Amino acid sequence: MDANEPREQGWTQFGDKPPAAGGFPRRDTVFMEQPPPPPPAAKKAGFSAGQKAIAGLALAAMALGGGVAGAAIAGSFHNEPVAAAAGPSPVFKQTSTQLTVAEVAQKVQPSVVMIQGQTAGGSGVVLSEDGLILTNNHVVAANGQGAALTVKFSDGKTAKATVVGTDPATDLAVIKATDVSGLTKAELGNSGQLKVGDAVLAIGSPLGLDGTVTAGIVSALDRTLTVGGEEGGDGQAPPGWGRQQPSSGGTTTIGGAIQTDAAINSGNSGGALVNAAGQLVGINTAIATAGSTGNIGVGFAIPVNTASQVAGQLIKNGKVNHAFLGVSVTDATGDVPGALIGQVTAGSPADKAGLKQGDLITKVGDKAVDTGDTVVGQVRGFKPGQQVKITYMRDGKPNEVTVTLEEKK
Repeated sequence: MDANEPREQGWTQFGDKPPAAGGFPRRDTVFMEQPPPPPPAAKKAGFSAGQKAIAGLALAAMALGGGVAGAAIAGSFHNEPVAAAAGPSPVFKQTSTQLTVAEVAQKVQPSVVMIQGQTAGGSGVVLSEDGLILTNNHVVAANGQGAALTVKFSDGKTAKATVVGTDPATDLAVIKATDVSGLTKAELGNSGQLKVGDAVLAIGSPLGLDGTVTAGIVSALDRTLTVGGEEGGDGQAPPGWGRQQPSSGGTTTIGGAIQTDAAINSGNSGGALVNAAGQLVGINTAIATAGSTGNIGVGFAIPVNTASQVAGQLIKNGKVNHAFLGVSVTDATGDVPGALIGQVTAGSPADKAGLKQGDLITKVGDKAVDTGDTVVGQVRGFKPGQQVKITYMRDGKPNEVTVTLEEKK
């Protein structure tokens, strides 16, 4: 397989101790003297608005979920403050200095839209006040070239939209809502500062339910995944694995993806993944499924640093220039994981750097290579003209070479 072409690949709480018993005295306890009078009764602390909201959600969940809801209620009423995260990892916190989950959702929802086409739909994120919207390529491609698109905003208003540009290689696209102004654009964060365990919200229109908010954490970083186009209709399959079948949009391999356990379902594609400050850190793109069970808590988002770079090129040029290495690779089958070079394109950057058929690529930059998909995803994360160190094995000996990537023609 060509390292610049997609290849298909599949994917796949509570504590066990009850709360500690209260400190009641034993029956044989004897007080030797009269205990001191109790201190003056302090004013009973009330619940904040955020605590009341959580309690209400937990009570509603009890009617549906039984024991799990009970555990949720216990957690909701715990009075220990959540420790503030240092530096670039804000956390949801019920104080005047941090945003609560509800406040983050209220801040971000006006920047997330529902996209409806003739055969498929999804979500999008507002980039400009005059209607530029970032979404997934497969949301647009599933409706066919030149298909009419409609955008629904958080206030219920709708507008027609046209395609500005698409990039199947990164599964991103930009559309523009017509005859609109004064929109609330998303605040862009820095996906390079994300850490595993950071709190995030996923916002979009799963199954056509616009404005849906789900909470979770960053489960892992720098994942490589293969995604395909969404199928049409209200019951479109989630992009990625399981029952997903590639549509006319084809499949593509994406490197550096963010993994999250925030619930993502069909229709979330193109929606926002935001941090606890309400900043956009990713574009929700795919989920892993187990057969036909739908969401299993394994979702993926394209990092905003990549998405904003691609969007900028689409807005300016209508297309994206991608880096080219010039090798086809397959998964290694021996004891050493990596990507085996099957062919080197003559005159390509790989050829100029001395890479040969039979070399086993074990690293691209600082990223260890497990499969051929890793090479594909990593190369797509670089720009033409960048120099990249390639680590490889030849005749059982490790080697390194620096490759200057070129623009794919």
